[in-house]
Amino acid sequence: MHISLKPRLALAGVVLAALSACGGSGNSNGFIPFIPSPAPAPAPPAPPPPATPGSMDVKLIAFNDLHGNLEPPKLSISAPAKNGGTVAVPAGGAAYLASAIASLKARNENNAVVSAGDMIGASPLVSALFLDEPTIEAVNEMKIDFNAVGNHEFDKGQTELLRMKNGGCAKNTPLEPCRVNKAFPGANFGFLAANTVKTDGTTLFPATGMKTFTKDGATVKVAFIGMTLKGTPSIVTPAGVAGLSFKDEADTANALIPQLKAQGADAIVVVVHEGGTTTVGYNDKSCAGLSGDILPILDKLDASVDVVISGHTHRSYICDYGKTNPAKPFLLTSAGQYGTLLTDINLTIDTRTRKVTAKSADNVIVQGEAYTSGANTIALTDQYPAFGKNQQVAALISQYLSIAAPLVQRVVGTLSGPATRTQTASRESVLGNLIADAQLDATSASNKGGAQIAFMNPGGVRADLVPAGDGSVTYGQIFSVQPFGNSLVVKTMTGAQIKAVLEQQFNSGTNTIASPRVLLPSRSLTYGYSLSAPAGSRISNMALNGTAMADGTSYRVTMNSFLATGGDNFTVFNQGTDTLGGDQDVDALEAYIKANSPLAPPATNRITVLP
Repeated sequence: MHISLKPRLALAGVVLAALSACGGSGNSNGFIPFIPSPAPAPAPPAPPPPATPGSMDVKLIAFNDLHGNLEPPKLSISAPAKNGGTVAVPAGGAAYLASAIASLKARNENNAVVSAGDMIGASPLVSALFLDEPTIEAVNEMKIDFNAVGNHEFDKGQTELLRMKNGGCAKNTPLEPCRVNKAFPGANFGFLAANTVKTDGTTLFPATGMKTFTKDGATVKVAFIGMTLKGTPSIVTPAGVAGLSFKDEADTANALIPQLKAQGADAIVVVVHEGGTTTVGYNDKSCAGLSGDILPILDKLDASVDVVISGHTHRSYICDYGKTNPAKPFLLTSAGQYGTLLTDINLTIDTRTRKVTAKSADNVIVQGEAYTSGANTIALTDQYPAFGKNQQVAALISQYLSIAAPLVQRVVGTLSGPATRTQTASRESVLGNLIADAQLDATSASNKGGAQIAFMNPGGVRADLVPAGDGSVTYGQIFSVQPFGNSLVVKTMTGAQIKAVLEQQFNSGTNTIASPRVLLPSRSLTYGYSLSAPAGSRISNMALNGTAMADGTSYRVTMNSFLATGGDNFTVFNQGTDTLGGDQDVDALEAYIKANSPLAPPATNRITVLP
């Protein structure tokens, strides 16, 4: 049956009309229809979270053996030239070193800067005269992270070393502290000394440091184990290391690695003040001829170590040690000496496996300014990058130089020729003998000790003494020769004890037949030695001013304060009696040159080498 829709449509029209009539009235009882708002547009899909990087690159920047060389040390690096051969590149200077560090840092914000020891000690006058405070302040400006202390950090004793780290003006040496900066702040970077242990079993400074790096939600940690060579007590004034013991380097590092791994370390870096030598030149990574005291350490180290940053030998090298010992795949580096080089080390760390997957290094020459040495000028070269001066460091050095200048430039006397450290066949040197003569003169008067013999240790002679054209030598020069601030000591020793000391030149600690450490004698003493003779009977023909010496006779002997307490393994000096302290060694040298100007450098005929 068909039903019409017309009545329904008509009814709908009446209802709509009525609603329209009501909608605009102010009647509170009016009915307002619900009209749904339009549906919102769908939100755009959220961007996916950034992918966590699978690896992260970390840059390590390293140097070693700065030895307070704030001014350019007038040294060059012989580097490959672009067209074959080599080019001499002038290198060094703390203001340029600071700029070079900043330049490398700018290449990767994930970086750490470390020093492998001997930052201070055996320093040029502008640093040493002020107890190395200027060097600490200059390195503060470089914003480094850690310094693994070396043997020379202990030259003035552990109390003074603690002042270098912590600041303050306590007087621990004959020199006055804080003569320029009355609020010496100490180091703003960490000192590490993992194998330097006090009597209570704790380390003098923290054993390790850790640095954390982040990138796009990923985090990696690099741990640093810092230490000096275990042989430090034999090459430092014993008083300077009293109450300290120096543990085996590899054993120390290996014991710390599990703790560092537990703390989340993804890479392990050993920063050790011990090293080696190679037979290859600048940045040659073949590592040919690698030798030295670092090798036994490397062969004992846990294979999980990634990088070993070394020092002490003042030699530069980059070695893939895995080619030498496949079981020990370390990257081994050293940046030479005196701030002339920086090692640029790059690590790639897998953020999932937490392991180093790639590592490489280059030694970067810190080219700063040309210099003249004798008749030769070493010019800047455009074959290698040159760095500008960091102005804060330059201003700091300038301030200390201006205060030191009158003393540095003061003429102390004249020499008729150069006095060098070059060893002769007997292992004497002109300068070593000259210093021994000066120390004998300073202590021969009865009220100064009544000395008859003096000995100088060769390692304490740090620079040649070359007069100017008119023969003059300055205080700055003689300070560079003897920068340690040792005092003279006179002791009574028997002829037998003196002979025993001389025997220790070849048979005491690191003093061996293969590597003897021959003391430089004053003009009053002559003797002979035979390396082929058995231990204990290598010394013969000892004579004092031409008269044979007797075992039972007592003699007055001068040495510096380093030797006086058994330094350089000459422990028999400890047996001397009736000790009398004397002048500073540099003052004795100055007085001797002044009193004898023009001084003729001595001959090297005091020791005879016998078959």
